[in-house]
Amino acid sequence: MLLTTTSTLQGRDIDQYLGLVSGETIIGANIVKDFFAGITDIVGGRSGSYERVLKEAKEEAIREMTNQAMAMGANAIIGIDLDYETIGSSMLMVTAAGTAVKVR
Repeated sequence: MLLTTTSTLQGRDIDQYLGLVSGETIIGANIVKDFFAGITDIVGGRSGSYERVLKEAKEEAIREMTNQAMAMGANAIIGIDLDYETIGSSMLMVTAAGTAVKVR
């Protein structure tokens, strides 16, 4: 499965547009991670625990989107957009969306 944020694939012709596909993941913040992230914010640096959770959520959203595209018979997804939204004070939603296509 080819994945791209662009609307075309260089050197490939799009034979058929199959439609919009998306994947969503909602993750909750953990009180222990919040505590250590707060310390990191005070002393500076990156919050490795949050970065890992965000990466996992992004990968799950992309996996869900890819599975949806494969079920439609696609072999590529173009125009992929990743979006991060907060829900309340302790939840984060990661959405991946794109257009499922068949390419040569």
